[in-house]
Amino acid sequence: MSLLRVTFLGTSAAAPTLHRNVSGIAVKADADLLLFDCGEGSQRQMIRYGTGFSVAAVFFTHFHADHYLGIIGFLRTLGMGGREAPLTLYGPPSARRVLDTAIHLGVERLAFPVEIQELKGGEALERGGYVVRAVRVDHRVNALGYVVQEDTRPGRFELEVAKSLGVPHGPSFGKLQRGESVTLPDGRVVEPSQVLGPSRRGRKLVISGDTRPCQALTEAAQGADVLIHEATFSDDEQERALETRHSTGREAGQVAAAAQVKRLVLTHFSARHDVDPEPVVAQARQAFSGPVDAARDGYTVEIVPVD
Repeated sequence: MSLLRVTFLGTSAAAPTLHRNVSGIAVKADADLLLFDCGEGSQRQMIRYGTGFSVAAVFFTHFHADHYLGIIGFLRTLGMGGREAPLTLYGPPSARRVLDTAIHLGVERLAFPVEIQELKGGEALERGGYVVRAVRVDHRVNALGYVVQEDTRPGRFELEVAKSLGVPHGPSFGKLQRGESVTLPDGRVVEPSQVLGPSRRGRKLVISGDTRPCQALTEAAQGADVLIHEATFSDDEQERALETRHSTGREAGQVAAAAQVKRLVLTHFSARHDVDPEPVVAQARQAFSGPVDAARDGYTVEIVPVD
């Protein structure tokens, strides 16, 4: 996977504000464009921030209105744009009931096939070079977080070693890099292990969705390059966070620290923190010593390959 880029389409909790749309995250994973939630107005945000509409799959964290209502208009826009390729919508149980109603609202059928699949915590989808894994989280309704995990990458190709073994320039280099052995003109066989360094771990992105801090997400996020965690409230709204099954910035920081992630990005801010989420960020930084950022609509994070 050459590219792993996150674009925030909406970073507000519950309702849009003047500065923030409701939940939506676009992830470019190599050639795939994935949507995680599709709040009302997400398609306009995709136009505004240049993600394109060539979506390979949509993953819903749960079915509160601010996380899924945008799929109704988005699917119709895709149809009007001439899409023919099938599209799969994933989400926790109730996905079939909720999304079947949504995709048929206002029309008898769409111009392209739409499949709905329900996921449970622990289920994983292999997508060619990476996997998307669902994590059961702690919200008021059935809810999931998601892990996007790149496959382990081959070690670095040792060019000088290959040359010293007599491997000719050209296709043989590519075969060895893909893990295939090469037979030289003199009959000797060169194995990939002779010219490749140690395997390199794949990149890891974790998206919490709406949740209280929970052990399942902490375990799933271990060592992640980026953890995107909701931070709806600040410390002085702790009672409200408990009541609504959301997290504070400090609690998001505690999850990041326990999971030993490399970077924490906060999102899903209540209207109180719409313009200035810095108090929430400051509280997260008190709990987590790594980099902490407050997402805003259009904010982009690119996760570069690990050497």
